[in-house]
Amino acid sequence: MRPCPDSVSGVSHARCLLTVHAHPDDEASKGAGTVARYHADGVHTVLVCCTGGEEGEILNPALDTPEVHHGLAAVRREELARATEIIGYDEVVLLGYRDSGMAGSDTNANPDCFAAAPMDEATERLVAVIRRTKPQVMVIYGDDQTGYPHPDHLRVHDAGLAAFHSAGDPARFPGAGPAFQPAKLYYTVHSAARFRAIHDKFEELGLESPFDAEWRDRWDSMPEDVPTAVVDITDHTDVRRLALLAHATQVDPESKFWFGLPPEVMGTIQPHDDYRLAFVGAPDGTVVPAEWDGSVETDLFAGVEGNSAG
Repeated sequence: MRPCPDSVSGVSHARCLLTVHAHPDDEASKGAGTVARYHADGVHTVLVCCTGGEEGEILNPALDTPEVHHGLAAVRREELARATEIIGYDEVVLLGYRDSGMAGSDTNANPDCFAAAPMDEATERLVAVIRRTKPQVMVIYGDDQTGYPHPDHLRVHDAGLAAFHSAGDPARFPGAGPAFQPAKLYYTVHSAARFRAIHDKFEELGLESPFDAEWRDRWDSMPEDVPTAVVDITDHTDVRRLALLAHATQVDPESKFWFGLPPEVMGTIQPHDDYRLAFVGAPDGTVVPAEWDGSVETDLFAGVEGNSAG
């Protein structure tokens, strides 16, 4: 896999998208259609996977064996390779940390886990990737993760935000390569409205919904995170399903939650990925919070110098 080139077909800077995820399979469940779309458009797509997913549960009964449990780290690397090929990632970077496990578990104290890593160390590793691959657009998790406060997801936000702010400053981490400032930092947005629409479709088709009353109560208590960017993935709606199935240990292929609706039906339910623009950066390394005027972008590269997207 190659680093993002400096020029393509006369464009002064090739477009490059960098996404940061916590574990193998997160890249499949969050924004896979977006990456597939941009890869098909010629954007160089880079994934940073921060941990090896060693603490993942084996949810596929067919693979719940002593052999798989013993070699889970290697199995999850193989699954990640298959999933990222399906999605269309040009480059996969393993940040090198161990899975921290769920909040409050003993594994949180493992000195090799992501949550226990010194913040400057994790930030520098991400800065080195940014400066080498030179993405104009970077995607991480948002600042409100009350719905799923996994230690590694929280650390993706904290280290990703610090790396975005540091990458363009030559005084920060000089050993991580020449300074380069990405233009835009987006947060992934998860919409309760999407889950409600899926639930309603189950009921419309006379199928048993996997979303019980407890689920629906959770949606009602979730603040609706309004997206500032909505990316159409109509031509790539099946990528998420196929990539999730590639993570065979982590996903039960009979799961109604993931696969209860026929693919052709699932693809019609909000066929878009949602994001919130959080910060913008300038070539001189200046970073400021994004100001939203109420308009909704349809292209994460909108306004980026050298963007060739329509």
